[in-house]
Amino acid sequence: MTIHFKTPCFLLLGAVAILSGCATTQPTAYQGLDSSEYLRPNEQSRRGHEPYVYNTSVDWKRYSTFIIEPVKIYRGPDNQFEKVSEEGKQELANYMHEQFDEKLRQKYTPVSSPQQDTLRIKMTLTGAKPTKQFIGTVMKMDLAGGPYNATQAVRGREGAFSGSVSYAVEIYDATTNRLLKAYVDKQYPNAMNMKSTFGSLTASKTGIRKGADNLLENLQ
Repeated sequence: MTIHFKTPCFLLLGAVAILSGCATTQPTAYQGLDSSEYLRPNEQSRRGHEPYVYNTSVDWKRYSTFIIEPVKIYRGPDNQFEKVSEEGKQELANYMHEQFDEKLRQKYTPVSSPQQDTLRIKMTLTGAKPTKQFIGTVMKMDLAGGPYNATQAVRGREGAFSGSVSYAVEIYDATTNRLLKAYVDKQYPNAMNMKSTFGSLTASKTGIRKGADNLLENLQ
């Protein structure tokens, strides 16, 4: 049996009006970051990802171990948290540390003290947007937002009323403390990902997992 979700006319019209003028928040070169003065607009940004970066010439193959610092929650006035409680911020920070650590272990060996081949990874949670319950689900299925989200999915862009996560990554040579690479990014689920709409922070956590994958790609 097929279940059809029917959106009330007033909700449909309101959603269409919102979609016609909606805009998503993009990460900035957050002023409170240690790497802020080095970050520059990324001319090779892919679909809006990593809008600000700092790159140096690095032979990543010479590194085989890593130290990952606890994830910091950004407190600067230019943070981009949208109605996320302190408990929610800490939950996301802990999850980010867990996922990035797990991903790094696929290529590197964790160590407790710096060696000649050690990277130090510093991450800062700079923003998060929870999924709007109910409407975030309906908008993926009904006339109110199905076509819009389908288009966004093809473009690799953010879905309507979907959650997201913003963060910064700073990568150092652990022995010299030289900054090797830094970037800010925003990650979110595929615009048609239905599972990500159940739970206010589920979409943000999906974005964190995507961010962990992206970090490993950056170390190639």
